[in-house]
Amino acid sequence: MSERKGTFLTPQVEQGSPANTPAAATPATPVPRVALIGANGHGRWHRRVLGPLHDAGRLRLVALVDTRPLEDEPAAPVPPDARVFTDHRAMLSAVAPDVVVICTPPHTHLPIARDALTAGADLLLEKPPVLCTAEHEELAGALATTGRVAQVGFQALGSAALSALTDAVAAGRLGTVTGIATVAAWQRPDAYYARAPWAGRRQLDGRPVLDGALANPLAHAVMQCLAVAEAVTGGPVEPAAIEVERYRVRPIEVDDTAVLRVRLRQGPPIVAAVTLAGEDFVPGEVIVTGDAGRAVLEYPTDRLLLPGEAEPRQVPGRRGLLENLIDHRADPRVPLIAPLARTAPFTAVLTAVQAAPEPTLLDGGLVEAVGDGPQRVRRIPGVNDVLRRAAEGGALPTELGVPWAVAPWQPDPAGRKQEDTATPLQHRRSEQD
Repeated sequence: MSERKGTFLTPQVEQGSPANTPAAATPATPVPRVALIGANGHGRWHRRVLGPLHDAGRLRLVALVDTRPLEDEPAAPVPPDARVFTDHRAMLSAVAPDVVVICTPPHTHLPIARDALTAGADLLLEKPPVLCTAEHEELAGALATTGRVAQVGFQALGSAALSALTDAVAAGRLGTVTGIATVAAWQRPDAYYARAPWAGRRQLDGRPVLDGALANPLAHAVMQCLAVAEAVTGGPVEPAAIEVERYRVRPIEVDDTAVLRVRLRQGPPIVAAVTLAGEDFVPGEVIVTGDAGRAVLEYPTDRLLLPGEAEPRQVPGRRGLLENLIDHRADPRVPLIAPLARTAPFTAVLTAVQAAPEPTLLDGGLVEAVGDGPQRVRRIPGVNDVLRRAAEGGALPTELGVPWAVAPWQPDPAGRKQEDTATPLQHRRSEQD
């Protein structure tokens, strides 16, 4: 996502006028009362989703929370009876919503989710839901204890194009699947890393943040691959081994370029080759290779190419995660698209990335700057070709002989800390950057 998420929520004074008394709903057709925590930044996207559902009577938007004054969103004006708060705890106490949408920085998700669950709300929790397996297990325990449910904001999982791909895989149209990969090449300007105090950070105030390419903007690419692997195995997947090469082109603490390889306990290997310092724009492709054919899904645009088809075709239709959550609340037989449990493999990947050393800095002649001021971008010449070769060959840059590549990091099964294989030159921060 190009917009930043809402700011970290700290106790403040409540703002705004009291809400009107909620409209009575019949027992057969309860209208859930919904609150949004983190209403600015990317929260404006959620407001654009909430607005039409509120107008159609499918939900009542009763509260919005952010530490800063609400940014204007002409496409989704705030309902006149919705209350505005600067403290999520004050909102939960005063409003007691049925559903809470959490769109705050990733390192704040768990404590805010705990508060919302304790208050009796179901959750739509932005991705990444949490930043490690221990937090994932804690949140799962809180769901079990409170009897609530959580949907995670991997909206691309609701794509009809993804369903068409997984149906083709499950039907054997590709034969035996031998590899799943994703490649994406985006650009982010200097302003992207100035958007919030947690941007580009590994930790903030003693808590992991992990605002890297794999964990945040290109997390959908990784999750789409894991969803395809589910179709291959016929059930949940579990990483058995993880290798990752992580790089950065600025003095940030996280990766903006990475190649990740995940070997599953059951199923084909997965390779994710992504960058925010790309040359030509690659929106994001999921490449599935089998012994009887190859499929490519451009997941942001829902364009799909299956074996035997000459050109990619548009597969329209996405099921909204909030609508799906509302349907599930009304009838639990309606399965959630992205329940917390389904994201456990993704969180396992983040656990490994969080434990990895600081990404290798690429600078000097390896990087070129384009533009000036806040909109300056830094890109790696030749990186698109490297990522494409990695994705299509299932290889890491070191295995491809890329001159600037550094040996991959992988978790030690015995739990010992690995030695960092990068040289001091590769780890230095550029004084000019």
